[in-house]
Amino acid sequence: MLDANMKTQLQAYLQNLRHPIRLSASLDSSSSSAELKELLLEITELSELVHFDELGNDARKPSFLITKEGETHGVRFAAIPMGHEFTSLVLALLWTGGHPPKVEPEVIDQIRALDANMKFEVYMSLSCHNCPDVVQAATLISIYNPKVQTTVIDGALNQAEVDERQVMAVPMVYMNDEVFGSGRMSLEEIIGKLDSNASARDASKLSAKEPFDVLIVGGGPAGAAAAVYAARKGIRVGVAAERFGGQVNDTMAIENYISVLETDGPKFAAALEAQVRQNEVDIMNLQRAEKIIPATEVGGLIQVQLANGGVLSAKSVILSTGARWKNVNVPGEQEYKNKGVAYCPHCDGPLFKGKKVAVIGGGNSGIEAAIDLAGVVEHVTVVEFADSLKADAVLVTKLKSLSNVDVHVNAQTTEITGDGQKVNGLSFKNRVSGEIHHLALEGVFVQIGLVPNTEFLKGTVELSKYGEIVVDSKCHTNLPGVFAAGDVTTVPYKQIVIAAGEGSKAALSAFDYLIRTPSPQKAKELVEA
Repeated sequence: MLDANMKTQLQAYLQNLRHPIRLSASLDSSSSSAELKELLLEITELSELVHFDELGNDARKPSFLITKEGETHGVRFAAIPMGHEFTSLVLALLWTGGHPPKVEPEVIDQIRALDANMKFEVYMSLSCHNCPDVVQAATLISIYNPKVQTTVIDGALNQAEVDERQVMAVPMVYMNDEVFGSGRMSLEEIIGKLDSNASARDASKLSAKEPFDVLIVGGGPAGAAAAVYAARKGIRVGVAAERFGGQVNDTMAIENYISVLETDGPKFAAALEAQVRQNEVDIMNLQRAEKIIPATEVGGLIQVQLANGGVLSAKSVILSTGARWKNVNVPGEQEYKNKGVAYCPHCDGPLFKGKKVAVIGGGNSGIEAAIDLAGVVEHVTVVEFADSLKADAVLVTKLKSLSNVDVHVNAQTTEITGDGQKVNGLSFKNRVSGEIHHLALEGVFVQIGLVPNTEFLKGTVELSKYGEIVVDSKCHTNLPGVFAAGDVTTVPYKQIVIAAGEGSKAALSAFDYLIRTPSPQKAKELVEA
């Protein structure tokens, strides 16, 4: 199971255990049980503080429970946690063994203060890069609060259960047998949903912060680059981000960022955050902006109102809120979202193993998705509105070599159909003949591009007809002291490297604005004089 390099690394990690732990397996005669047992025995051999037994009697087989030696409360994995979840396994071992997590003390205090019995069931897939955050958050909560029970379930390994619960997107979290949440969630988000007073406390703390010289709204590549460049000027910088890393978190392979041969989105996003923190920037994560108020309306400082009620003030603001996946906006899409309608083939593809699916979109993202899915599902149909596929030639050539893929061009999706519980088909119109076609299938992956996150700016900042922030060559918007950068702007070519460059440029422009603009108090003195 584990190669020599992984064993060496894991053995080094296990030296951080402070007390013994036990791995109790629930196994049957299946090959997956044999595979899990092999993994657990290999882990046991790497540390004298790790013990193994086969005394588990959980109904899910194979599975195993990680507990502190002598205790019965722990974290259960109904999975063979390799792939993206191997890190989750390692952290569960370390945290159970007393090694402290890299979490702020007040967050641990919040976890310990949760006063209700909760049973979390986290459905994931080993290829899902969004799942580890949720798995690790639920694991940590369970380890630090004995009233919380967490089971991590690999959907591909427990297909019957997934089908019964109609789990068609991961990560999917159940709490006490009811849906708690789906999609990527951080530890702070989960605790915020459990702690009803957290939002009000957070808003109060945010509003009490001193004004920033530069406040950046958005934490993707553009926002991170802006933060680093601004902070290096020795001024007070803050970043308010709904999800630090932004859209990069949902990107798998990154192979075109100059000087980085290859990485993946989550690693890249983590590196962005690490560098921003290294420059002592005040990062305010999980904060969604709802309104920007120009300085002229509030007496000299720009204000940004947040969804939780908090208000941040700044001398200058850089908007870098990025973009999100575009919806196809046809009947059935919202009704069957996470019930067969999906947007991440890497995350949700394994849940459709052996089934028929469609991909809407013939650009690079759509064709990459189709190629990826073709290796997992029974059949893929690509539905493209234009008269030809717009993806790179190398991708189109690869697609055409696959025997289980069909392509329809000049095809306008008109409806995603279902049986009331889950997707059962897709209808499209041939734009040349006008004929309506219906495909019987069980999943639809939407890959048709991006829409800028600018709804909160309408009526305040000038936007293009596509909703992008209009900027000049130096990232100025139409509002004094307000700049913008990245995918949210009218700058062409939505690429990570371009967003980072624009973020750096916006920071330099903001600094230039600050040194050329008198402070509100100085301006008042000049007017009075």
